[in-house]
Amino acid sequence: METTRIGIIGCGTISGAYLSIAKEWHILEVDAVADLVPDRARERAEEFEVRRVMTVDALLADDDLDIVVNLTIPNAHYEVALAALEAGKAVYNEKPLTIDRDEGAALVAKASSSGCLLGGAPDTFLGGGIQTCRKLIDDGWIGEPVAASAFMMGHGHESWHPDPAFYYKLGGGPMFDMGPYYLTALVNLLGPVTRVTGMARTTFPQRTITSEPKYGEIIDVEVPTHVAGVMEFASGAVGTITTSFDVWGGRLPFIEIYGTEGSLAVPNPNTFGGPVLIKGGSRGGDWQE
Repeated sequence: METTRIGIIGCGTISGAYLSIAKEWHILEVDAVADLVPDRARERAEEFEVRRVMTVDALLADDDLDIVVNLTIPNAHYEVALAALEAGKAVYNEKPLTIDRDEGAALVAKASSSGCLLGGAPDTFLGGGIQTCRKLIDDGWIGEPVAASAFMMGHGHESWHPDPAFYYKLGGGPMFDMGPYYLTALVNLLGPVTRVTGMARTTFPQRTITSEPKYGEIIDVEVPTHVAGVMEFASGAVGTITTSFDVWGGRLPFIEIYGTEGSLAVPNPNTFGGPVLIKGGSRGGDWQE
């Protein structure tokens, strides 16, 4: 089987996960890396034995690469992905695909017209946890789904991430950062969404970094950091979602699906597995794994 050669643009924190996992697949080879900060690309290349360090333009123009993996900050996703598609490359984007709906549609149209493949994170919904839930729903274990709830409650990234500022700038915030995991899972389980509404707030106008190497630096927050939404699915089900960087924790479920004959507790959509719990109907009163 031929080896698929990958070029990675963006060598920040998440690139380590991609580079590590790619080594486990003999059909994949990360052949080149690029970053606007050249030293960052060189460090990743040395750490993971990547053959070539390139500029972004050189990587996009390289005919030996089959796929561009776009791991830049969200605000740069559209520009980099579009350039890769225009260069005739297949593109895999980190989430979100873009930070603007029209830009996302433009990427889809460009991929279609150029015959290039376009995909993106998250892929965790393909794991055993959520696919088990999908099987249970499809086989009627909870009856007709009527509602769903999803919660991602936390206090942000400034206490652990080495460079957290972009999480609080355009393209950041909890819905763009973590929402894609939850929304992708919900759409996979319940189908497309036809109508949405929501409200949001920014609780803390500034954040103080308490992680290294930028300990003590102040971040001016420019995006909503607590977002609550309601979704109407084409199936008729109604869903709610709350994502927050403003709370100090909670005891709420990741995702629950409620049907006419039972309820389903979905595992953490940020992972590929986890316990699946079901309750109701002929199974009695307690949650069963």
